[in-house]
Amino acid sequence: MKIKQYQVDAFATKAFEGNPAAVLPLDHWLDDHLLQAIAEENNLSETAFFVPHHKGFHLRWFTPVQEVNLCGHATLAAAHVIFNILGYAQSTITFQTRSGELFVKKHGDLLQMDFPAYPPVACDISEILVQGLGIRPIEVRAADDYVAVFETEEAIRAITPNHALLSQLGLRGIIVTAPGSDVDFVSRFFCPKLGIPEDPVTGSAHCALVPYWAHRLGKNKLRAKQISKRGGLLICEALSHRVLLSGNAITFMEAEISF
Repeated sequence: MKIKQYQVDAFATKAFEGNPAAVLPLDHWLDDHLLQAIAEENNLSETAFFVPHHKGFHLRWFTPVQEVNLCGHATLAAAHVIFNILGYAQSTITFQTRSGELFVKKHGDLLQMDFPAYPPVACDISEILVQGLGIRPIEVRAADDYVAVFETEEAIRAITPNHALLSQLGLRGIIVTAPGSDVDFVSRFFCPKLGIPEDPVTGSAHCALVPYWAHRLGKNKLRAKQISKRGGLLICEALSHRVLLSGNAITFMEAEISF
């Protein structure tokens, strides 16, 4: 069997920045074990698969070790392929996913994703989290991930995580965040239990970060930067129960896989 595959740098304006995702358009669903094997072979933080649906497309995301409920950068990458390579003529793409309907539309030079908001709630500061990060946050909140809040961007940049300790925590991953020097806020994201020690740019993490920072800063429109080694910029807007996340994407590679 041969299948077309694209590798897209999401939240990037040029190659080698943002977060790379593999995208595979399918006519029908393959066996789940095969989807997982392809994702493991790609060894990227996410591989996205989609098939046509009467309301748009059915979209699924796989890390190298398991399927996940929500992924932002691979959704952006899939929309980039559908709009710019497959020539989708509608102005908005509707994706059916494990997290309900997600929408992506062209917004000027950007692709704008409409995602659910997951405001994080206050929780106790775990000593395993403190030891895993090597520094104590000023507060910790929880949604799908822990959100560890620090005072400065410099503190975020200096963190050298202990992934063995962080993988013992109960939630999906750990977001660290602080006010930014030239943006509203910065973040990094660690998810060792899903085979992603540090994700370069994480759209789904901003489903929690945007409502938190919108409330804290008293503004709905925000600029965010994920300060991983590759880095990425996100243009964000907080709505009542949704978040809008916008960014660029570029095609890095077109290939054909065979098995």
